[in-house]
Amino acid sequence: MHFFVAIASLALAPSLLPAQAPTLLGCPIFPSDNVWNARVDSLPLHPNSAVYVQSIGAASHGHAEFGAASVNGIPFVVVPSTQPKVNVIFNYTSDPGPYPIPPNPPIEGGPGSTGDRHVLVIDGGDCILYELFSAYPQPDGSWTAGAGAIYPLLSDLPGPEGWSSADAAGLPIFPGLVRYDEVATGHIDHALRFTAPVTQQSFIWPAREWASTTNNLQNPPMGLRVRLKQSFDISSFGPNVQVILQALKAYGMILSDNGAAWFITGAPDPRWNDDELHQLTLLVGSDFEAVDESSLMVDPNSNAVQTGGPVTIGPIVGGPGALLATPSAAQLPQMPQPAIHKPVRK
Repeated sequence: MHFFVAIASLALAPSLLPAQAPTLLGCPIFPSDNVWNARVDSLPLHPNSAVYVQSIGAASHGHAEFGAASVNGIPFVVVPSTQPKVNVIFNYTSDPGPYPIPPNPPIEGGPGSTGDRHVLVIDGGDCILYELFSAYPQPDGSWTAGAGAIYPLLSDLPGPEGWSSADAAGLPIFPGLVRYDEVATGHIDHALRFTAPVTQQSFIWPAREWASTTNNLQNPPMGLRVRLKQSFDISSFGPNVQVILQALKAYGMILSDNGAAWFITGAPDPRWNDDELHQLTLLVGSDFEAVDESSLMVDPNSNAVQTGGPVTIGPIVGGPGALLATPSAAQLPQMPQPAIHKPVRK
């Protein structure tokens, strides 16, 4: 597993980072200097912003890919550190586990789903995130899954470069979810997760992998960050949607998977008002702009952001995949961030 401990020393800038990281039952959702928790409202436009927005769909409407029903969104479950761990057999390169999956965990789309079937488990005692894609329980208590990844929530180190994790872009899913409890506080202090219909065969930081069959540079790369334009008037929206829209202005959202245009991912919760969430369909692609966040990157193998101070990463401990080699980054035309080309995963 890529089980990391990272020590970061940064001169934190209040305009860039929240006072503290988002938390869940006392666990930080990655350190406050993590790229997921960095504001992007003051960063410059990506030079390919207009091209990428047009590719995703300038006239396509936004959508809340979550809601009140348990099958609408990507659910998660928190377990104690004493939760017994079970074996998982994977189809693709993954953190081997075992994983602390409780009996009858929530599965994306429900137990009978034929979709992505993500299973997200958070060890609330040790603050470790476990994520599975295409997860199926077996009669003996073990599981099979397409892929899986383990993320210590106290660390800024990502998964290995070239691994797709439980998400196509090799990113964790949980930190990008819209969660009702956060919205109820009146603010979301992190980036959100979204999908696009067609992506290119490359990825940019903080993504770790791509999933595409096209080299068309007009399509967005995995890891692209977009934000809602500051000029977009949110005053007529419902209070919960206003919180989401303000987060989209301040923190934006990260392209993490192939899917419908401008679908924003969240966790199901019976307290959501689906009629209110439907207001997100009033957004269209031209309300967004792509961000150049290359100035935030400290190192391609760290998710810590640069805020003016030195960064120290270490020590690194763990099993296979723990030691990350610095990737040989190739820069695409008109793209100031490193975009790494890799063969299609078989």
